[in-house]
Amino acid sequence: MIGMVLAAGAGRRLAPDTDTLPKTLLPVAGQDTILDIALRNLAAVDLREIVIVVGHAAEAIAERAAELERRHGVTLTLLANDRALDWNNAYSLWLAREHFPRGVLLLNGDTVHPVSVEKTLLASMQAHGGSGTDWPGVILAVDDVKPLADEEMKVVLDSRGLLARITKQMDPGAAYAEYIGATLILPAAAAPLAAALEATWQRDPGLYYEDGYQELTDRGGEVAVAPIGAVEWVEVDNHDDLRRARLIAGRC
Repeated sequence: MIGMVLAAGAGRRLAPDTDTLPKTLLPVAGQDTILDIALRNLAAVDLREIVIVVGHAAEAIAERAAELERRHGVTLTLLANDRALDWNNAYSLWLAREHFPRGVLLLNGDTVHPVSVEKTLLASMQAHGGSGTDWPGVILAVDDVKPLADEEMKVVLDSRGLLARITKQMDPGAAYAEYIGATLILPAAAAPLAAALEATWQRDPGLYYEDGYQELTDRGGEVAVAPIGAVEWVEVDNHDDLRRARLIAGRC
């Protein structure tokens, strides 16, 4: 299994901080960036081969790659999305499809959370045999504690406890939890997920990869969830989020 970080977006709501940097390289704890925390978490669960999908200001990540490898004891592969400024992240994740058969622990490159999230996902996999052949091959980390509002990526479960719907466009009161931007992709799901993502970005390149999860579900695929418990985390979309990330990062 490998780690993967999606870090291609422009982060326009964080301008001017992101004029020449991807938001994953914004500092949140001393010299540590959001990306440092993601790499540290992946290394802590012994995932040391890591693919980073880059786009906006990709050269800034490339310039720091060797330092990041030394600091965290990882090997990085940078995968370029040359449409990152115009297309959404369903396309970014689809570009990395050749790595899915190895098994992937995927992280959004703008999320700050403790390593307990990665441990929860891996424990959920092990609790069900670890193969994904007789259990859903995609597992989403979700927060079922935090109060929900309009902006969150919300999930609804079916009667079996599997994903029925994932979208921001939902009454928060009807949702079960929020998807926090961390996913376990098991090898058995590699081909169907790649096909679902391709159908998603071809339908509308502005769609999220979470819309690809919905497409997978609509095609009969099974997507499970793993609640993370009462954990501090934040998705960094704006300057208020960045200030909160700096508080949380100091405790990670």
